[in-house]
Amino acid sequence: MPPEQEPPQPPGPEWETVCRVCGYDDGVEPFWEAGWPNEGAICPCCGSEPSMSDVSVMGLRNLRGYWLGQGAPWDSPSSRPKNWDILEQVKHIPAEWR
Repeated sequence: MPPEQEPPQPPGPEWETVCRVCGYDDGVEPFWEAGWPNEGAICPCCGSEPSMSDVSVMGLRNLRGYWLGQGAPWDSPSSRPKNWDILEQVKHIPAEWR
């Protein structure tokens, strides 16, 4: 009998609090845990919900382009900081997801 094989792990750190689409990071709510999406998390900035489709750089770029093309609206406007700077925020997107 062959040994049981572990399912492959998606790329990413053990605990990821940065939205891969817009770079929002509150440092608390994880979007990814142990390499898997925290499907209950919703980004208050771009409205993205982590899913296994987020392991494709091209898919993330499409979501990001759509969000930016709409004017980068906040999904939860009350969460938007007064001094919000989109250029500073997108710098937080990990290099492997840009």
